[in-house]
Amino acid sequence: MFLGLDCSTQSLSALIIDAREGSILSEVSVNFENDLPHYQTSSGFVHGDLPGEIFSDPLMWVEALDLLLTRLVESGADLSTIEAISGSGQQHATVYLNDRFNATLENLQSASCLKDQLAPCLSRPLSPIWMDSSTAQECEEIASAIGGNDELCRRTGSTATQRFSGAQIRRFSKLSPKAWQDTAHVHLNSSFLASLLAGKSVSIDYGDGAGMNLMNLKSGDWDEEIVNITAEGLADKLPALKPSSTIAGNISPYFVEKYQFNPEAKVALWSGDNPCSLVGMGAASPGKMVISLGTSYTLFAAMNQPVTDPSGFGHVFGNPCGGFMSLICFSEGALALEKLRSELDITWNEFSDAAMSQEQSPIRSLLDKQFLNMKARGEWMGQSPGTIYVTGGASKNQGICQTIANIFESNVQRMSTSSSAGLGASMRAAHATGDFSLDDLEKKFTVPDSESTIAPDPEAVKIYQNL
Repeated sequence: MFLGLDCSTQSLSALIIDAREGSILSEVSVNFENDLPHYQTSSGFVHGDLPGEIFSDPLMWVEALDLLLTRLVESGADLSTIEAISGSGQQHATVYLNDRFNATLENLQSASCLKDQLAPCLSRPLSPIWMDSSTAQECEEIASAIGGNDELCRRTGSTATQRFSGAQIRRFSKLSPKAWQDTAHVHLNSSFLASLLAGKSVSIDYGDGAGMNLMNLKSGDWDEEIVNITAEGLADKLPALKPSSTIAGNISPYFVEKYQFNPEAKVALWSGDNPCSLVGMGAASPGKMVISLGTSYTLFAAMNQPVTDPSGFGHVFGNPCGGFMSLICFSEGALALEKLRSELDITWNEFSDAAMSQEQSPIRSLLDKQFLNMKARGEWMGQSPGTIYVTGGASKNQGICQTIANIFESNVQRMSTSSSAGLGASMRAAHATGDFSLDDLEKKFTVPDSESTIAPDPEAVKIYQNL
């Protein structure tokens, strides 16, 4: 049995799989806003005092971990059967800890809650998350100092990006120099929670580390020059970088005593939510592409070599199963569809019917523009996928999926999972033990919905080729 955890913006979820039988045994979740209302969040975050600042409280994640494991036990899950644990964390969120962190982890007391024991370890009470857009000045400073965004992208896989960790770290070091001086460790959401489980400060994995604007893709290590530019003393505060399949150690005695985990259960490094979703969607090997049709659209795929986007819109992260992954985010994709549907005052079925028609209409125009733009912006990836996997709410719309098939000239398949990051984390836990091949895990857990394949329409393909 293998446990995957997923700390997203709005919730902390758990998913237990039986990797031998190919079944999902348990799914439990804690919603931050509803289950932990004393943090006064809206959808799991709070706004800061200055424009663009968006934070989460790391103690909320800590408290949620205790609550989640309690719910798992109450649901009947036997945690003594768990062989390994891994997790998925919202990317780019940074956690700042003082020099008490290691000693506290080594001496966690099961009679007390995690939150009370970890609270004295924070050198910064709040964590800036991926939604934060307050670091435009810091992005300019970092890019200028390294020789421009082209050079930064060549080294790290991304241009200087406001929500990424590097700029967030720099801003904190400038605005709060005393608190920065008191900071001994800078963790990501993923490595912070993995450290709690392992009872020691653990490494950052390549998948999530690549989303910091600090990791050199070629060397697989921190880029010394960029790190020194970002903030004074940062090199001494960053954990080491390691492959995503690294076993950090056995689970902390705290969880053995409190929740009856097997003391030999292994903790594999956590990764970011996008890298974990790549695994959970069955697309960790090159040749498959994923389009997530959520509030924003996300296009991602595995790649063997780190090919970067010359226009600076896309990103390159580490693939938890080896190699790299490309990713582009298109803001407010599904929101645009909903706005148009509302303005036209039609049902989603009527919207889908219009989308299936080749006659020009506002719906046809919007979808064509969205996905022609997506294909054009994604050409730097160098991918010609035979199959595109789609997930997210809009993936249920037949007309939208047909449009994707026609424009990308690929078969489109819907994935049934709504927890791709958590599933990917549990699959990674099993894979990290060395007892299960990735191919075997994908065949068991990432099979598309039956009879969901949508083939491109040859006549429509010709039209889009001309466009």
